[in-house]
Amino acid sequence: MSHVPTRFLPEFVRRRIAGRDGLRAIIGNIGWQLADNLVRMGLGLLLGIWVARYLGPAQFGLLSYALAFVALFAPLAMPGLDDIVVRNLVRDPAARGVLLGTAFLLKLGGGMASLLAAVAVIGWLRPGDSQSLWLVAIVAAGTVFQAVNAIELWFNARVQAKYPVLARNAAFLVCAIAKVALILAKAPLIAFAWISLAETIVGAAALMVVYRAKGLRFGEWAGRLPVAVDLLKDSWPLFFSCIVMAVYLRIDQVMLGEMIGSEAVGVYSVAVRLAEVWLFFSAAVYWSLLPGLVTAREKSEALFYERLQKYYNLMAFSAYAIAIPVMLLADWLVLTLFGAGYAGAGPMLAVLIWANLFIYLESARSAFFNVMNWYRLHFVTVALGAILNIVLNLYLIPRHGGLGAVVASCIAYWFATHGACFLYKPLHRTGWMLTRAIFYPKVW
Repeated sequence: MSHVPTRFLPEFVRRRIAGRDGLRAIIGNIGWQLADNLVRMGLGLLLGIWVARYLGPAQFGLLSYALAFVALFAPLAMPGLDDIVVRNLVRDPAARGVLLGTAFLLKLGGGMASLLAAVAVIGWLRPGDSQSLWLVAIVAAGTVFQAVNAIELWFNARVQAKYPVLARNAAFLVCAIAKVALILAKAPLIAFAWISLAETIVGAAALMVVYRAKGLRFGEWAGRLPVAVDLLKDSWPLFFSCIVMAVYLRIDQVMLGEMIGSEAVGVYSVAVRLAEVWLFFSAAVYWSLLPGLVTAREKSEALFYERLQKYYNLMAFSAYAIAIPVMLLADWLVLTLFGAGYAGAGPMLAVLIWANLFIYLESARSAFFNVMNWYRLHFVTVALGAILNIVLNLYLIPRHGGLGAVVASCIAYWFATHGACFLYKPLHRTGWMLTRAIFYPKVW
């Protein structure tokens, strides 16, 4: 287990976790996840600022457009399998070889489908635009190598985030140095797409090294058709949920690029980058608390809902702690970090940062859906949010540009996470729990 070094914690926290090995492991795991994301997001933000200043709004917008476009097809690489595989590994660790082997093959096939689909659609959407085609093709190739991330699922199930964190950060730091070299060498735009692909490949190789270093063997991996069928049967609602999630998280940048232009995407992407840099916390907490929620429900319903409410409260409280200062400092942050060329991103950031409240809560609610096996309901709520986002973007972008896309996103995120819960009776309890977290996020 990855235990947190208690000497670095406040005394009242140390008293609460004394003798509670399970809680210590969770806190330690969250610590490693946070360390990973702080390094990647913090250093990534600094590099992103440098890259944005170097490329300028138009070229940075084109790169951002390619990244957002590929994200629309990334769900074909089956990230929806992750929750199911982790859940099954928690319940049956002895099935590691078959589960990881089958997940790897499914993800590999999905990654290839993602690459082909992204290239085909960008070729149809922008015929004759060879630069956009190459950018999308290079970035999308990374989805094939992400199949190796099946390794990470084993460590998530064991609440041992330390090992994949070390692997990912090694790859990230190598490629961060390469990005700095590209800027100093005044490299062309296409080189930054190649670095994006290289980071995925190096990260996959590092994960393989860590897996072997822990004494685990790839030879025990085995794909099994019945297991694949069961995984797909359980995960297909999550698969479609990931598709619509990608749509309502990234369609704004793609629509903005098609309706306004690359420079508008560049300015808008700065607001997105400064808002999304804070999402590391929700991801770290999700993978650390999911195994505990699975076991809590097996023990008692009361314990499960008690922990779930605490989870919702923690997410809401954290979102408020971030959103308020960022909103107040939005203009200053944009001008100081990115320069006057991106000044229009300030008002966008001041509004968009509030979307994190609902993204944080959606992360916690998705854990609830996972444990309950309510994947179809998850799909329906997210699909409604995606549809609403597209409709609002069609109306607001032509009238208000990037700020219209921001407003559309905030409304869609709220509806998909909270508002949609009151459309279906079995989700009413969840809706009221989320309401309580929004208005009274008690964390102690």
